Amino acid sequence: MLGACVIFKQLFSRDVRVRSQVGFEPERRGSHPYLGVDFRTLHSRAESAGTIPARRIRRLFSFQRHLLSSRLLRGAPHLNPLHILDEDYCGQAKCMLEKVGSWNFDIFLFDRLTNGNSLVFLTFNLLNQYGLIELFQLDMVKLRRFLVLVQEDYHNQNPYHNAVHAADVTQAMHCYLREPKLAQSLTSFDILLGLLAAATHDLDHPGVNQPFLIKTNHYLAALYRNTSVLENHHWRSAVGLLRETELFSNLPAEDSLSIERQLGSLILATDISRQNEYLSRFRTHLDENDLCLGNASHRHFVLQMALKCADICNPCRPWELSKQWSEKVTDEFFHQGDIEKKYKLEISPLCDSEANTIASVQIGFMTYVVEPLFAEWARFSDTRLSQTMLGHLGLNKASWSAMEPEASGSSEEGESEPGRATDEPSSRVLSQGSQES
Repeated sequence: MLGACVIFKQLFSRDVRVRSQVGFEPERRGSHPYLGVDFRTLHSRAESAGTIPARRIRRLFSFQRHLLSSRLLRGAPHLNPLHILDEDYCGQAKCMLEKVGSWNFDIFLFDRLTNGNSLVFLTFNLLNQYGLIELFQLDMVKLRRFLVLVQEDYHNQNPYHNAVHAADVTQAMHCYLREPKLAQSLTSFDILLGLLAAATHDLDHPGVNQPFLIKTNHYLAALYRNTSVLENHHWRSAVGLLRETELFSNLPAEDSLSIERQLGSLILATDISRQNEYLSRFRTHLDENDLCLGNASHRHFVLQMALKCADICNPCRPWELSKQWSEKVTDEFFHQGDIEKKYKLEISPLCDSEANTIASVQIGFMTYVVEPLFAEWARFSDTRLSQTMLGHLGLNKASWSAMEPEASGSSEEGESEPGRATDEPSSRVLSQGSQES
Protein backbone atom coordinates (compact mmCIF):
# COMPACT_ATOMS: atom_id res chain seq x y z
CA MET A 1 0.00 0.00 0.00
CA LEU A 2 2.82 2.38 0.88
CA GLY A 3 4.22 2.10 -2.65
CA ALA A 4 0.94 3.13 -4.29
CA CYS A 5 0.54 6.11 -1.93
CA VAL A 6 4.08 7.29 -2.64
CA ILE A 7 3.42 7.10 -6.37
CA PHE A 8 0.26 9.18 -6.06
CA LYS A 9 2.03 11.77 -3.91
CA GLN A 10 4.60 12.06 -6.69
CA LEU A 11 1.94 12.14 -9.39
CA PHE A 12 1.78 15.92 -9.56
CA SER A 13 5.44 16.88 -9.51
CA ARG A 14 4.95 19.27 -12.40
CA ASP A 15 2.15 20.90 -14.29
CA VAL A 16 2.37 20.78 -18.05
CA ARG A 17 1.01 23.75 -19.94
CA VAL A 18 -0.40 23.13 -23.39
CA ARG A 19 -0.62 25.76 -26.08
CA SER A 20 -3.74 25.20 -28.13
CA GLN A 21 -3.40 25.91 -31.82
CA VAL A 22 -6.20 27.45 -33.80
CA GLY A 23 -5.10 26.11 -37.16
CA PHE A 24 -4.64 22.37 -37.16
CA GLU A 25 -5.39 19.28 -39.12
CA PRO A 26 -7.78 16.86 -37.42
CA GLU A 27 -6.34 13.42 -36.95
CA ARG A 28 -7.29 10.57 -39.22
CA ARG A 29 -9.49 7.92 -37.75
CA GLY A 30 -8.10 4.56 -36.78
CA SER A 31 -5.64 2.90 -34.47
CA HIS A 32 -1.90 3.09 -34.49
CA PRO A 33 0.58 0.22 -34.00
CA TYR A 34 3.51 0.26 -31.60
CA LEU A 35 6.09 -2.39 -30.87
CA GLY A 36 4.30 -4.60 -33.36
CA VAL A 37 1.21 -4.57 -31.11
CA ASP A 38 -2.00 -3.09 -32.48
CA PHE A 39 -4.12 -0.83 -30.26
CA ARG A 40 -7.17 -2.67 -31.58
CA THR A 41 -6.04 -5.98 -30.12
CA LEU A 42 -4.11 -4.87 -27.04
CA HIS A 43 -6.82 -5.76 -24.54
CA SER A 44 -8.77 -8.20 -26.68
CA ARG A 45 -9.63 -11.64 -25.39
CA ALA A 46 -9.57 -14.68 -27.67
CA GLU A 47 -13.02 -15.72 -28.86
CA SER A 48 -13.97 -19.34 -29.22
CA ALA A 49 -14.07 -20.68 -32.75
CA GLY A 50 -17.43 -20.58 -34.44
CA THR A 51 -18.93 -17.90 -32.17
CA ILE A 52 -20.30 -14.65 -33.54
CA PRO A 53 -18.34 -11.67 -32.15
CA ALA A 54 -20.35 -9.58 -29.70
CA ARG A 55 -19.50 -6.43 -31.66
CA ARG A 56 -21.12 -7.93 -34.78
CA ILE A 57 -24.24 -8.84 -32.81
CA ARG A 58 -24.47 -5.28 -31.47
CA ARG A 59 -24.10 -3.95 -35.00
CA LEU A 60 -26.97 -6.17 -36.16
CA PHE A 61 -29.21 -4.95 -33.36
CA SER A 62 -28.19 -1.35 -34.03
CA PHE A 63 -28.90 -1.72 -37.75
CA GLN A 64 -32.27 -3.30 -37.01
CA ARG A 65 -33.15 -0.39 -34.72
CA HIS A 66 -32.00 2.07 -37.39
CA LEU A 67 -34.34 0.48 -39.96
CA LEU A 68 -37.21 0.55 -37.49
CA SER A 69 -36.69 4.20 -36.56
CA SER A 70 -36.33 5.16 -40.23
CA ARG A 71 -39.66 3.49 -41.06
CA LEU A 72 -41.38 5.17 -38.13
CA LEU A 73 -40.04 8.58 -39.16
CA ARG A 74 -41.51 8.01 -42.61
CA GLY A 75 -44.80 6.92 -41.09
CA ALA A 76 -44.52 3.43 -42.57
CA PRO A 77 -45.45 0.37 -40.47
CA HIS A 78 -42.63 -2.06 -39.77
CA LEU A 79 -42.96 -5.70 -40.81
CA ASN A 80 -39.83 -7.13 -39.22
CA PRO A 81 -40.88 -9.97 -36.86
CA LEU A 82 -37.56 -9.71 -35.01
CA HIS A 83 -38.41 -6.35 -33.48
CA ILE A 84 -40.27 -7.73 -30.44
CA LEU A 85 -37.30 -8.61 -28.26
CA ASP A 86 -35.43 -5.50 -29.39
CA GLU A 87 -38.38 -3.24 -28.54
CA ASP A 88 -38.66 -4.89 -25.13
CA TYR A 89 -35.06 -3.96 -24.39
CA CYS A 90 -35.65 -0.46 -25.73
CA GLY A 91 -38.63 -0.11 -23.41
CA GLN A 92 -36.53 -0.94 -20.36
CA ALA A 93 -33.79 1.43 -21.52
CA LYS A 94 -36.38 4.16 -22.00
CA CYS A 95 -37.56 3.65 -18.42
CA MET A 96 -33.98 4.04 -17.23
CA LEU A 97 -33.59 7.27 -19.20
CA GLU A 98 -36.46 8.75 -17.22
CA LYS A 99 -34.06 8.67 -14.25
CA VAL A 100 -30.93 9.67 -16.14
CA GLY A 101 -30.31 12.45 -13.63
CA SER A 102 -29.97 10.02 -10.71
CA TRP A 103 -26.50 9.59 -9.24
CA ASN A 104 -27.30 5.88 -8.82
CA PHE A 105 -27.78 5.46 -12.57
CA ASP A 106 -26.41 2.03 -13.52
CA ILE A 107 -24.56 2.58 -16.79
CA PHE A 108 -23.58 -1.10 -17.00
CA LEU A 109 -27.22 -2.19 -17.00
CA PHE A 110 -28.13 0.56 -19.44
CA ASP A 111 -25.37 -0.58 -21.79
CA ARG A 112 -26.73 -4.13 -21.72
CA LEU A 113 -30.29 -2.95 -22.36
CA THR A 114 -29.13 -0.94 -25.37
CA ASN A 115 -27.06 -3.81 -26.78
CA GLY A 116 -23.80 -1.97 -26.25
CA ASN A 117 -25.06 1.36 -27.59
CA SER A 118 -25.21 3.26 -24.30
CA LEU A 119 -23.13 6.20 -25.50
CA VAL A 120 -25.27 6.79 -28.60
CA PHE A 121 -28.61 6.46 -26.81
CA LEU A 122 -27.67 8.45 -23.72
CA THR A 123 -25.97 11.33 -25.52
CA PHE A 124 -28.77 11.65 -28.07
CA ASN A 125 -31.36 11.62 -25.29
CA LEU A 126 -29.58 14.35 -23.35
CA LEU A 127 -29.08 16.58 -26.40
CA ASN A 128 -32.78 16.23 -27.10
CA GLN A 129 -33.77 16.70 -23.44
CA TYR A 130 -31.92 20.03 -23.29
CA GLY A 131 -33.56 21.13 -26.54
CA LEU A 132 -30.17 21.44 -28.25
CA ILE A 133 -31.11 19.50 -31.41
CA GLU A 134 -33.88 21.93 -32.20
CA LEU A 135 -32.07 25.04 -30.97
CA PHE A 136 -28.94 24.43 -33.06
CA GLN A 137 -30.98 22.90 -35.91
CA LEU A 138 -28.87 19.76 -35.93
CA ASP A 139 -29.56 17.36 -38.77
CA MET A 140 -30.82 14.10 -37.22
CA VAL A 141 -29.02 11.87 -39.72
CA LYS A 142 -25.71 13.70 -39.26
CA LEU A 143 -26.10 13.65 -35.49
CA ARG A 144 -26.80 9.92 -35.39
CA ARG A 145 -23.87 9.23 -37.71
CA PHE A 146 -21.58 11.37 -35.54
CA LEU A 147 -22.59 9.60 -32.33
CA VAL A 148 -22.27 6.15 -33.92
CA LEU A 149 -18.78 6.99 -35.21
CA VAL A 150 -17.78 8.34 -31.80
CA GLN A 151 -18.95 5.15 -30.11
CA GLU A 152 -17.17 2.97 -32.67
CA ASP A 153 -13.91 4.88 -32.25
CA TYR A 154 -13.75 3.88 -28.60
CA HIS A 155 -11.91 0.59 -28.11
CA ASN A 156 -14.46 -1.53 -26.32
CA GLN A 157 -11.89 -4.25 -25.73
CA ASN A 158 -10.23 -1.83 -23.29
CA PRO A 159 -11.33 -2.85 -19.79
CA TYR A 160 -11.81 0.77 -18.71
CA HIS A 161 -11.26 3.40 -21.41
CA ASN A 162 -14.17 2.42 -23.62
CA ALA A 163 -17.54 3.73 -24.77
CA VAL A 164 -19.23 2.73 -21.51
CA HIS A 165 -16.79 4.92 -19.58
CA ALA A 166 -17.58 7.78 -21.98
CA ALA A 167 -21.31 7.24 -21.41
CA ASP A 168 -20.77 7.19 -17.65
CA VAL A 169 -18.83 10.47 -17.77
CA THR A 170 -21.55 12.01 -19.95
CA GLN A 171 -24.23 10.97 -17.45
CA ALA A 172 -22.18 12.42 -14.58
CA MET A 173 -21.74 15.66 -16.53
CA HIS A 174 -25.51 15.83 -16.93
CA CYS A 175 -25.88 15.53 -13.14
CA TYR A 176 -23.47 18.44 -12.64
CA LEU A 177 -25.14 20.58 -15.30
CA ARG A 178 -28.38 20.28 -13.32
CA GLU A 179 -26.82 21.62 -10.13
CA PRO A 180 -28.43 24.98 -9.18
CA LYS A 181 -25.39 27.20 -9.74
CA LEU A 182 -24.76 25.79 -13.19
CA ALA A 183 -28.38 25.36 -14.26
CA GLN A 184 -29.04 29.05 -13.53
CA SER A 185 -25.94 30.31 -15.34
CA LEU A 186 -24.91 28.09 -18.23
CA THR A 187 -26.00 28.92 -21.75
CA SER A 188 -27.24 26.37 -24.27
CA PHE A 189 -23.87 26.70 -26.00
CA ASP A 190 -22.10 25.82 -22.72
CA ILE A 191 -24.31 22.76 -22.23
CA LEU A 192 -23.71 21.57 -25.81
CA LEU A 193 -19.95 21.88 -25.29
CA GLY A 194 -20.09 20.10 -21.94
CA LEU A 195 -21.99 17.10 -23.29
CA LEU A 196 -19.88 16.78 -26.44
CA ALA A 197 -16.65 17.03 -24.44
CA ALA A 198 -17.82 14.35 -22.02
CA ALA A 199 -18.80 12.00 -24.85
CA THR A 200 -15.52 12.43 -26.74
CA HIS A 201 -13.00 13.11 -23.95
CA ASP A 202 -11.24 9.71 -24.33
CA LEU A 203 -11.91 9.10 -28.02
CA ASP A 204 -9.69 6.40 -29.56
CA HIS A 205 -7.93 5.80 -26.24
CA PRO A 206 -5.33 3.05 -26.78
CA GLY A 207 -5.63 1.55 -23.29
CA VAL A 208 -2.11 2.63 -22.29
CA ASN A 209 -0.88 5.84 -20.70
CA GLN A 210 1.25 8.70 -21.95
CA PRO A 211 4.57 7.48 -20.47
CA PHE A 212 4.10 4.23 -22.37
CA LEU A 213 3.69 6.09 -25.65
CA ILE A 214 6.75 8.20 -24.91
CA LYS A 215 9.08 5.38 -23.99
CA THR A 216 8.00 3.31 -27.00
CA ASN A 217 8.64 6.28 -29.31
CA HIS A 218 5.08 6.24 -30.57
CA TYR A 219 4.45 8.77 -33.31
CA LEU A 220 1.69 10.48 -31.28
CA ALA A 221 4.23 11.32 -28.58
CA ALA A 222 6.48 12.91 -31.19
CA LEU A 223 3.54 14.69 -32.84
CA TYR A 224 2.49 16.36 -29.59
CA ARG A 225 6.02 16.75 -28.21
CA ASN A 226 5.34 14.50 -25.22
CA THR A 227 2.78 17.00 -23.91
CA SER A 228 -0.82 15.99 -23.16
CA VAL A 229 -0.39 13.37 -25.85
CA LEU A 230 -3.59 11.42 -25.27
CA GLU A 231 -5.76 14.47 -24.60
CA ASN A 232 -4.57 16.16 -27.80
CA HIS A 233 -5.29 12.95 -29.70
CA HIS A 234 -8.80 12.67 -28.22
CA TRP A 235 -9.52 16.28 -29.15
CA ARG A 236 -8.19 16.11 -32.70
CA SER A 237 -10.02 12.82 -33.25
CA ALA A 238 -13.28 14.43 -32.11
CA VAL A 239 -12.73 17.38 -34.44
CA GLY A 240 -12.06 14.93 -37.26
CA LEU A 241 -15.46 13.31 -36.71
CA LEU A 242 -17.23 16.67 -36.45
CA ARG A 243 -15.78 17.65 -39.82
CA GLU A 244 -16.32 14.24 -41.39
CA THR A 245 -20.02 14.25 -40.50
CA GLU A 246 -20.42 18.01 -41.07
CA LEU A 247 -22.51 18.13 -37.91
CA PHE A 248 -22.20 21.91 -37.60
CA SER A 249 -22.15 22.74 -41.30
CA ASN A 250 -25.30 24.81 -40.83
CA LEU A 251 -23.48 27.16 -38.43
CA PRO A 252 -21.26 30.06 -39.49
CA ALA A 253 -17.64 28.94 -39.96
CA GLU A 254 -16.54 31.16 -37.08
CA ASP A 255 -18.99 29.49 -34.68
CA SER A 256 -17.95 26.02 -35.82
CA LEU A 257 -14.28 26.86 -35.25
CA SER A 258 -15.13 28.26 -31.82
CA ILE A 259 -16.81 24.97 -30.90
CA GLU A 260 -13.71 23.05 -31.97
CA ARG A 261 -11.37 25.30 -29.96
CA GLN A 262 -13.45 25.26 -26.79
CA LEU A 263 -14.00 21.53 -27.09
CA GLY A 264 -10.22 21.18 -27.11
CA SER A 265 -9.87 23.40 -24.05
CA LEU A 266 -12.28 21.17 -22.12
CA ILE A 267 -10.72 17.87 -23.18
CA LEU A 268 -7.17 19.09 -22.51
CA ALA A 269 -8.24 19.95 -18.96
CA THR A 270 -8.66 16.23 -18.24
CA ASP A 271 -4.87 15.74 -18.38
CA ILE A 272 -4.22 14.51 -14.86
CA SER A 273 -0.64 15.78 -14.94
CA ARG A 274 -2.13 19.29 -14.84
CA GLN A 275 -4.26 18.53 -11.79
CA ASN A 276 -2.41 20.91 -9.48
CA GLU A 277 -2.72 23.76 -11.96
CA TYR A 278 -6.51 23.51 -12.17
CA LEU A 279 -7.09 22.63 -8.53
CA SER A 280 -4.98 25.55 -7.29
CA ARG A 281 -6.77 27.96 -9.59
CA PHE A 282 -10.16 26.62 -8.49
CA ARG A 283 -9.22 26.89 -4.82
CA THR A 284 -7.99 30.46 -5.28
CA HIS A 285 -11.27 31.47 -6.92
CA LEU A 286 -13.21 29.92 -4.04
CA ASP A 287 -11.00 31.49 -1.37
CA GLU A 288 -11.39 34.92 -2.95
CA ASN A 289 -15.06 34.32 -3.82
CA ASP A 290 -14.57 35.91 -7.22
CA LEU A 291 -16.13 33.35 -9.57
CA CYS A 292 -18.64 35.23 -11.69
CA LEU A 293 -20.74 32.87 -13.77
CA GLY A 294 -21.99 35.79 -15.80
CA ASN A 295 -18.48 35.86 -17.23
CA ALA A 296 -18.02 33.50 -20.19
CA SER A 297 -14.42 32.60 -19.28
CA HIS A 298 -15.44 31.79 -15.70
CA ARG A 299 -18.29 29.59 -16.93
CA HIS A 300 -15.87 27.77 -19.21
CA PHE A 301 -13.49 27.20 -16.31
CA VAL A 302 -16.31 25.74 -14.22
CA LEU A 303 -17.15 23.45 -17.14
CA GLN A 304 -13.52 22.31 -17.15
CA MET A 305 -13.73 21.50 -13.45
CA ALA A 306 -17.07 19.72 -13.94
CA LEU A 307 -15.56 17.55 -16.68
CA LYS A 308 -12.55 16.77 -14.49
CA CYS A 309 -14.92 15.67 -11.71
CA ALA A 310 -17.05 13.62 -14.09
CA ASP A 311 -13.95 11.92 -15.50
CA ILE A 312 -12.78 10.58 -12.13
CA CYS A 313 -16.09 10.32 -10.29
CA ASN A 314 -16.09 6.50 -10.10
CA PRO A 315 -14.93 6.44 -6.44
CA CYS A 316 -17.91 8.69 -5.63
CA ARG A 317 -20.50 6.30 -7.03
CA PRO A 318 -22.35 3.70 -4.94
CA TRP A 319 -20.11 0.77 -4.02
CA GLU A 320 -21.68 -1.75 -6.39
CA LEU A 321 -20.85 0.56 -9.33
CA SER A 322 -17.61 2.00 -8.01
CA LYS A 323 -16.12 -1.43 -7.33
CA GLN A 324 -16.70 -2.53 -10.92
CA TRP A 325 -14.93 0.55 -12.27
CA SER A 326 -12.03 0.06 -9.85
CA GLU A 327 -11.54 -3.49 -11.03
CA LYS A 328 -11.70 -2.46 -14.67
CA VAL A 329 -9.19 0.37 -14.45
CA THR A 330 -6.75 -1.73 -12.43
CA ASP A 331 -7.11 -4.54 -14.96
CA GLU A 332 -6.10 -2.07 -17.66
CA PHE A 333 -3.13 -0.85 -15.57
CA PHE A 334 -1.89 -4.36 -14.93
CA HIS A 335 -2.30 -5.40 -18.55
CA GLN A 336 -0.08 -2.50 -19.58
CA GLY A 337 2.43 -3.69 -17.00
CA ASP A 338 2.34 -7.16 -18.54
CA ILE A 339 3.06 -5.70 -21.97
CA GLU A 340 5.96 -3.72 -20.51
CA LYS A 341 7.37 -6.87 -18.93
CA LYS A 342 7.00 -8.74 -22.19
CA TYR A 343 9.06 -6.15 -24.06
CA LYS A 344 11.50 -5.66 -21.15
CA LEU A 345 10.49 -2.04 -20.59
CA GLU A 346 10.50 -0.25 -17.26
CA ILE A 347 7.16 -1.03 -15.62
CA SER A 348 5.04 2.09 -15.19
CA PRO A 349 3.90 3.09 -11.69
CA LEU A 350 0.71 1.32 -10.57
CA CYS A 351 0.98 -1.14 -13.48
CA ASP A 352 2.91 -3.90 -11.69
CA SER A 353 0.44 -6.50 -10.52
CA GLU A 354 3.10 -8.04 -8.28
CA ALA A 355 3.74 -4.80 -6.39
CA ASN A 356 0.20 -3.37 -6.25
CA THR A 357 -3.32 -4.49 -5.46
CA ILE A 358 -6.66 -3.07 -6.52
CA ALA A 359 -7.18 -1.83 -2.97
CA SER A 360 -3.81 -0.09 -2.68
CA VAL A 361 -4.19 1.63 -6.05
CA GLN A 362 -7.72 2.82 -5.23
CA ILE A 363 -6.87 4.07 -1.74
CA GLY A 364 -3.96 6.09 -3.08
CA PHE A 365 -6.05 7.47 -5.94
CA MET A 366 -8.87 8.47 -3.62
CA THR A 367 -6.57 10.06 -1.06
CA TYR A 368 -4.33 12.11 -3.32
CA VAL A 369 -6.47 12.78 -6.38
CA VAL A 370 -10.20 12.40 -5.81
CA GLU A 371 -10.67 13.76 -2.28
CA PRO A 372 -8.92 17.11 -2.88
CA LEU A 373 -10.86 17.73 -6.10
CA PHE A 374 -14.31 16.82 -4.77
CA ALA A 375 -13.78 18.70 -1.52
CA GLU A 376 -13.29 21.88 -3.54
CA TRP A 377 -16.23 21.06 -5.80
CA ALA A 378 -18.39 20.73 -2.67
CA ARG A 379 -17.21 24.19 -1.59
CA PHE A 380 -18.31 25.54 -4.95
CA SER A 381 -21.57 23.59 -5.13
CA ASP A 382 -22.68 22.69 -1.61
CA THR A 383 -25.67 20.58 -2.54
CA ARG A 384 -27.17 17.21 -1.67
CA LEU A 385 -25.39 15.69 -4.67
CA SER A 386 -22.00 16.93 -3.48
CA GLN A 387 -22.58 15.54 0.00
CA THR A 388 -23.79 12.26 -1.50
CA MET A 389 -20.62 11.95 -3.57
CA LEU A 390 -18.37 12.68 -0.59
CA GLY A 391 -20.36 10.17 1.46
CA HIS A 392 -19.88 7.42 -1.10
CA LEU A 393 -16.21 8.35 -1.40
CA GLY A 394 -15.67 7.89 2.33
CA LEU A 395 -17.55 4.59 2.44
CA ASN A 396 -15.78 3.22 -0.62
CA LYS A 397 -12.38 4.17 0.74
CA ALA A 398 -13.24 2.42 4.00
CA SER A 399 -14.31 -0.68 2.08
CA TRP A 400 -11.02 -0.84 0.20
CA SER A 401 -9.10 -0.17 3.42
CA ALA A 402 -10.81 -3.14 5.03
CA MET A 403 -9.38 -5.28 2.24
CA GLU A 404 -5.93 -3.78 2.76
CA PRO A 405 -5.47 -3.60 6.56
CA GLU A 406 -2.04 -1.98 6.41
CA ALA A 407 -3.49 0.83 4.30
CA SER A 408 -5.05 2.71 7.19
CA GLY A 409 -1.84 4.01 8.66
CA SER A 410 0.02 4.75 5.44
CA SER A 411 -2.91 6.47 3.72
CA GLU A 412 -3.20 8.93 6.60
CA GLU A 413 0.44 9.96 6.45
CA GLY A 414 0.89 13.52 5.29
CA GLU A 415 -2.83 14.31 5.44
CA SER A 416 -2.96 17.39 7.63
CA GLU A 417 -6.36 18.55 6.43
CA PRO A 418 -9.08 16.59 4.61
CA GLY A 419 -9.63 17.67 1.04
CA ARG A 420 -6.48 19.81 0.91
CA ALA A 421 -3.46 18.81 -1.09
CA THR A 422 -0.83 17.28 1.14
CA ASP A 423 2.92 17.75 0.89
CA GLU A 424 4.38 19.09 -2.32
CA PRO A 425 5.33 15.98 -4.27
CA SER A 426 8.92 15.18 -5.07
CA SER A 427 10.47 15.46 -8.50
CA ARG A 428 10.37 11.74 -9.29
CA VAL A 429 7.19 11.14 -11.19
CA LEU A 430 6.19 9.03 -14.08
CA SER A 431 2.73 10.44 -14.52
CA GLN A 432 -0.21 8.21 -15.29
CA GLY A 433 -0.77 10.67 -18.07
CA SER A 434 -4.56 10.27 -17.94
CA GLN A 435 -4.53 6.55 -17.35
CA GLU A 436 -7.34 7.26 -14.88
CA SER A 437 -8.78 9.99 -17.09
